[in-house]
Amino acid sequence: MFKSKSSDVSPHTLNTINDGTVIIGSIKAKGDVRFDGSLEGDIEVIGKLVIGSTGHIVGQIKCKNAEILGRTEGKITVEELLTLKESAKILGDIVTNKLSVEPGVVFTGTCNMPGNAKSNAEPVREKVREHEEVVA
Repeated sequence: MFKSKSSDVSPHTLNTINDGTVIIGSIKAKGDVRFDGSLEGDIEVIGKLVIGSTGHIVGQIKCKNAEILGRTEGKITVEELLTLKESAKILGDIVTNKLSVEPGVVFTGTCNMPGNAKSNAEPVREKVREHEEVVA
């Protein structure tokens, strides 16, 4: 009765968790998610995650893109662009390729942007290997 084929789910589907909703457990979504409730657990989104100003997540966040206006506590891993709006309060580490931060954001943690570091580090590693071969 509730079976659905994975092909029935559009990657552009929007899942909405409204203010006043409390979830304890993990969430995995194939589409985009707008989150205005409370979550104690991890969330993994294939598309974009928007945490509204009333949203509060305690747990790890993994997604392709994210826009945060609410509060998070835990590690945030974003494949592409993470946008922190002025009302965002972030407690935890961030790993992302691109970061946009508005004035007023509260952020306590570390930020790692491996996409940029990787592109700069690769040629250096190659030069070190070449140097080692010449010296040996």
